[in-house]
Parts: sequence; C-alpha cells; structure tokens
Amino acid sequence: MNTLLAAEDLSMFGTDPWWLVAIKAVFCFAFLMVTVLFSIVWERKVVAWMQLRVGPNRHGPWGLLQSLADGVKLMLKEDVIVKKADKVVYVLAPIIAAIPAFMAIAVIPFGPAGNEVSIFGQRTTMQLTDLPIAMLYVLAVASVGIYGIVLAGWSSGSTYPLLGGLRSCAQMISYEIAMGAAFASVFLYSGSMSTSAIVEAQADRWFVILLPVSFIIYIVTMVGETNRAPFDMPESEGDLVGGFNTEYSSIKFALFMLAEYVNMVTVSAVSVTLFLGGWRAPYPISTFWEGANHGWWPMLWFIVKVQLLLFFFIWLRGTLPRVRYDQLMKLGWKVLIPVSVVWLMLVATVRALRNENIAFSNIVLYVAGAVLGLLLLSFLFDTFRDRKAKAQAAAPEKERVFDPMAGGFPVPPKPGQSLPPVPRRRPRRDKDLVVSGASDTATASEGKETDGV
Repeated sequence: MNTLLAAEDLSMFGTDPWWLVAIKAVFCFAFLMVTVLFSIVWERKVVAWMQLRVGPNRHGPWGLLQSLADGVKLMLKEDVIVKKADKVVYVLAPIIAAIPAFMAIAVIPFGPAGNEVSIFGQRTTMQLTDLPIAMLYVLAVASVGIYGIVLAGWSSGSTYPLLGGLRSCAQMISYEIAMGAAFASVFLYSGSMSTSAIVEAQADRWFVILLPVSFIIYIVTMVGETNRAPFDMPESEGDLVGGFNTEYSSIKFALFMLAEYVNMVTVSAVSVTLFLGGWRAPYPISTFWEGANHGWWPMLWFIVKVQLLLFFFIWLRGTLPRVRYDQLMKLGWKVLIPVSVVWLMLVATVRALRNENIAFSNIVLYVAGAVLGLLLLSFLFDTFRDRKAKAQAAAPEKERVFDPMAGGFPVPPKPGQSLPPVPRRRPRRDKDLVVSGASDTATASEGKETDGV
C-alpha cells in the first residue's frame, strides 16, 4: 500500500443554517433512541432463540413494542431515594452517565463528507460535525461517562454499589489503554484523527484487513468499556446484588440502562468508522454498482454494519459465562496492553519504512525476521524457566519447606513449597485421665487399690 495521508478538508462543516443543525441533532438523538429500543427487543428475542424459549410476543407485532412498554413502566414506578445517600450526587449520577453516551455520535459520519444529500433544498453532509481531533473527542466523552457509574456507587451509601463503582473504574482504566493503542494504529495509517478523513482513507481497503490485530483488540475493549457480558463485573448480580445501580429505581435506573445500550450503539459506530469502511458499501456491491456510495444509500450500509456488531454483543451475552475479576484484570494488563503496544510499534515501523520508499517485499522480510527473533527469545526464556522449575522440584525437601508465620501472619505456600510437618500429640491413655471432681491423689490411690486386687 502506498503512503496514504488523508487530507483534512473540513470546510464543509459549520456552514449549515441553525435549523438544519437542529434537524441533524434531532436525527442523531432519534437514531440512538430507536436503535436502543430495537436492540433491547432484538436481544431478548435472540437470547430466547439461543436458549430454546419464547421471547417477548405480547406488545406490538412480534413483541416489537416490549421495550417501549418497559420504559413507560419504569417511568411510572415509585422513585425511591435511600436515606444514607448523598442526594445531589445520587440524582446527578445517572444524568452524568447518560448524557456523554449521546455526545459521541455527533462526529460519526453517516455518509460522504461532500454535499451529497438535500434537506428542504439545502445541500449538506450526512454528519453533524467533524473535528481535526474527532477521535480524541470520542475518547474524552467515553471517559467522562464512567464518572456517572463511579459516583452512583459512592453516593448510594451502600457497600455493594461502592464495590461495583470501583470495579467499573478499574475496568475502564485497564481497557482504555489498549483501546487508545488500537486507535493510534488507525491514526498512523490514515494520517488523521478526523472521522470523515479516516473513512476516506479506506476507499481502497478497509482497515480491518490492514490492521486485524487492532480490530480484535478494539472489539474486546469495547465489550469491556460498555460493561457487557462476559465483562459485566460492575453489575454482577451473582456477588454484588445489582452492582452500582442496586439502590436506584424508576427513571434513574432506566437512565443507567439507556446509557449502557447507547454506549453499545456508539462503540459499534466507532468500530464501523475505524475498521469496517464506515458508510462504504461492502466489496461485492461497490464493484458493480457505482451509485452504492452516493445519495442516501451510504446510511443503509452504515446501519447494517452497526446492527451486525450489536448482534455480536447479543451473541456474546448468550454464549459466554461471566469471567472472574482477576481474569478480567489479567486480560487487560497482561495480554491486551502488551499486545497492543507491540503491534503499535510494528505498525509504526512499517509506516516509517514505507515513507522511506522501501519495497514492500523487503518490509515483509524485516518484519518476519523480527517476529522470528522474538519467538526464538521466547523459546529460550521458556526453556530456562522450565529448567529452573525442574531444579526447584528436585531440590531437597528441607529447601522447599517454609515457615508460614515468618512474616507475622499466615501465608499459603507457593508452587513447589510445602508446609512443615505438624507434630502429632501422643494419645492419652485412660489411666492418665482425671475424674471430674476428684483430686489427683485420690485418682492415684484408686489406681493402686485396683492393681492390688
């Protein structure tokens, strides 16, 4: 692939009249709300199909109005505020969680950056706005949304919500690092942080083909960022009752659920924009139909791709069990972050070599040599580590025995170590027992008389 630096021509944004901007904003809000309502019904239907049971089928045709009925029911429920809660923060927490979820969609392109469509006679772009640092804006908004969950857990004045909020905070920190590294790989190939420029850079080849590792890393991190199964540790009902939202009811509880599903739509839209060609038609269609990427058709391709990723969320929930919290942290810190950093260094090296006009075949040889070198070092490390483990296993028993109270408090043995043998007490015979209420002298004399008889 030749050196590709997308030109950031953002002059078409910011020129729309105020009424057209308002229409676009209302459309973005309505798109998220309708998608959320559909996603809830779709999730219940798909999971019911996977578990061989009947899903919602009462409200509306095929149960399509079930999520709307649930929303009305939640709004009409009693709004309870617990006594020990910090009322101001307690009320603001669901609002802080919900509002940033809607803000990220403002920079997502639904169509080409040119004046492609006409709304009431006004030519405009199929995007609310764009920024030279649009993806940094998305990261910032996603980071702000997590404060709502943390504050909800803290302000409830209860133990389980506090633990859920802390889990969510740790999970966000762990997975946003790998997500940022995955974004950086896209920035290196597109030469821009603008969402419209990133989509334009995928005209010849989608980044899911050029950056498959970044795509996989982002898919895993977006599930962790949205607190969805199997990474739904902040609201793990098995050990936290309900997590950060345990003490919430009525519309406040509905806002947390709304924020979760809106975040699902948002991260899916970001994934489509960065790796799946954005609004561009799939490969077979775009080759024989020139008008597939013009007019209102790009919006259709974009929505279909988003729905496929939402199905991926639903499939994960119906397939995989919840992981343990230590497994969640291990995956984030020991797997995703190292892999994302190494992959980012590899991508940066390839881009630097391409900018020096080095042949692609030579780059492949350099990369293959570096990978083989890393594999060799890993093999040598594993070999010496196994030798050390075998040597420890063959060590004398005295070296493997350790004192569990050496540090002042009991600790369990490490692999290869064992606890010292506990001396067994000598069993007491019947003649050594003292009868209750009798003196030792009387017991001894009775023993002698018995012996004389």
